[in-house]
Amino acid sequence: MSVAAISSERTQSDENAWTRRLVLFLRIMAVLSMAQGLYHWAQVTGFVGAEDDAFEVQSTAWQTATVYFAVIELVGAVGLWLATPWGAVVWLTTVVSMAVIELMFPAIYGGNLIIVGIQAAFLAAYLALAWMAARERPP
Repeated sequence: MSVAAISSERTQSDENAWTRRLVLFLRIMAVLSMAQGLYHWAQVTGFVGAEDDAFEVQSTAWQTATVYFAVIELVGAVGLWLATPWGAVVWLTTVVSMAVIELMFPAIYGGNLIIVGIQAAFLAAYLALAWMAARERPP
């Protein structure tokens, strides 16, 4: 292999470094979203929690939020894994929804600020990676 071929391979791989990092981040978020969605379904079906924490004995607001996240997390996970624009939109909707529920409706899930912080960190990481990936594309 010639020096020019190695140099062109290295240049081409360096050109899309941020895009590759963004796709890797989206895939990691897809796995986390899948796990969260399956956890919410486990709550709905009764696979997790004690009898006192059963789905049927929870408030209607808790039940509604749990079913919402059970569905939207899995839909978002598929879209994120495929690295589609709609997947990122669904995931962003999920992140914002969880933050709003934790901050504005603490009676539903307890108002855990750590969850809001983690969601904000994921959102910031996504925005930074998307911005850097967009900058490496030619105009």
